[in-house]
Amino acid sequence: MVRLTLDFVHDQLMTGRRFRVLNIVDDVTRECLRAVVDTPISSWRVVRELTDLIVERGKPTMIVNDNGTELTSNAVLA
Repeated sequence: MVRLTLDFVHDQLMTGRRFRVLNIVDDVTRECLRAVVDTPISSWRVVRELTDLIVERGKPTMIVNDNGTELTSNAVLA
């Protein structure tokens, strides 16, 4: 069973510029498969990263997320 968890963290630089990090973690091995840093991270970017990951490692049995606005968009749900 492969179960992935998606979560966003955010911070800001000393200049005040904000950035976000999308973390994709394999819950079984606790391996961080992706740490995507950008300003901002769109839902299309989330889909692209997941698609690339599926091509590399295969389709997960389950994807867990916190239902934040980035992960409930039409792009991700499709």
